[in-house]
Amino acid sequence: MTTSRGGVVGRYAPSPTGSLHLGNLRTALAAYLSVRAQRGTFLLRIEDIDRARSRPEWEPRHLRDLAALGIEWDAPPVRQSERLDLYSGSIATLDAAGHLFECFCSRKDLREAASAPHEDAECEPPYPGTCRDLDSQGREARRAENRSSCLRLRVEGAPSRTVDLFAGELEIDLRRNGGDFVVRRADGEFAYQLACAVDDAEQGVTEVLRGADLVASGVRQAWLLSLLRRPSPEYFHLPLMLGADDSRLSKRAGADDLASFEEAGVGADAVRSYLGMTLGLCAPGERRSIGELIDSWDVGRIPKGPVRFDRAALEAARD
Repeated sequence: MTTSRGGVVGRYAPSPTGSLHLGNLRTALAAYLSVRAQRGTFLLRIEDIDRARSRPEWEPRHLRDLAALGIEWDAPPVRQSERLDLYSGSIATLDAAGHLFECFCSRKDLREAASAPHEDAECEPPYPGTCRDLDSQGREARRAENRSSCLRLRVEGAPSRTVDLFAGELEIDLRRNGGDFVVRRADGEFAYQLACAVDDAEQGVTEVLRGADLVASGVRQAWLLSLLRRPSPEYFHLPLMLGADDSRLSKRAGADDLASFEEAGVGADAVRSYLGMTLGLCAPGERRSIGELIDSWDVGRIPKGPVRFDRAALEAARD
């Protein structure tokens, strides 16, 4: 498909830790439709920063599934595992400016802190600040105990309000929601929040459309980029697709992927049309090409809450 490119740059960034389930594919399709409806540039990034869980054999399957839905990307995919120097440089910049601190808390320490009552039960328990103000003597004492350490980013000063392209203005105070967050793990690996934010800035991404479970991540990443004096994308967090029992779809839980639907006789065209229906872009059972879905893209038609998987509606799109 040919389109003239405007100023909008969007992306989809799957992690090769398993196959893409229907919820992943719905997010990918929505991200693509939004960018193409604005005649923008669409990028693909392989988020394989978690080397313990990532498997290179999943990448070609991801590419095949996305292409089967009609999704095209405008440059070769980039891989986080090949961009470590970028992340190291950003860590050095943040550290030199005093935005980072070394944290020696173990998982047990954090679990015990999280089990204590905190003021907002709907928020992620905040980091208790145990190591935030350690002096050099305190840090040396913990190293002498052979404690490993991660690096955390201070959130003091982060704005408590953010604007989401879908949900509108939101109040998310990072001090109460997770608190100071990890940018480099104790095993030396770079954390998702850092790598994702730096990649978006380096790739010139202007719009990030992803699942609503990552709303707080958008606030963290925007804060990190502000400290790096880099522009932040606009964020659009799409309500999730849930299982028929209202459970969250998950790679680990074995949620159905495109191959399993194809084996059952439901092809990629039917899956694409069904996903378009869950985005409010066509009627149940109606078949739509990728171009037709682009033409009908309208944020105002997207359901305001989570969408439950409906196998009967998917089967109807096959006929």
